[in-house]
Amino acid sequence: MRRVIITIVGAMLLGAVSLSQAQTATLDLNLGQDAVQFEAAGELTDGISLGGGVIDSDDRGDATAFHAQLLGVERNADYDIGVGARWTQFDTDHGDGGGLGLGGYGYAYVPAMPALSLGGYGFYTPSAVSTRDLNDGYELGVRARYAFTPNVDGYVGYRALRADFDNDGGSRTLDSGPLLGVRLSF
Repeated sequence: MRRVIITIVGAMLLGAVSLSQAQTATLDLNLGQDAVQFEAAGELTDGISLGGGVIDSDDRGDATAFHAQLLGVERNADYDIGVGARWTQFDTDHGDGGGLGLGGYGYAYVPAMPALSLGGYGFYTPSAVSTRDLNDGYELGVRARYAFTPNVDGYVGYRALRADFDNDGGSRTLDSGPLLGVRLSF
């Protein structure tokens, strides 16, 4: 059932990005040993990006995390950065709930190899803005991206997704490990 929900959410995100009058849009898919993640984003106006995604992991129990985010973004030949807010909703064996977090991403292009960029991302949801079983949570990752064409990046990276739930859920790593992905820009 979760796979069906992930497919439906992915199709909705893809439709939202394609229907928007986005100046820049991206689709991102990555796979880890026990997880799959899909994300879509589009610029509403120059410098403001709206996006969302879903990760489904069987790394340490069954966990699905959905997110929607609004970021201020800037891209040029030297860097690609975004900072803003993200709502994350968890549906796990350990607890359910969501919350509003802050964070962003940043990548720097390597001058000697302009197709290569190095960086990462992080979003933290504190207990003050969480609901249901969720006390707090975070997602962190690092990536090395390579632009095979102007519109296609491949990357390798590492992700850690962790949440702290009330009652018996406790603090749990929901997903962690290396990943391989592709990002399309249009």
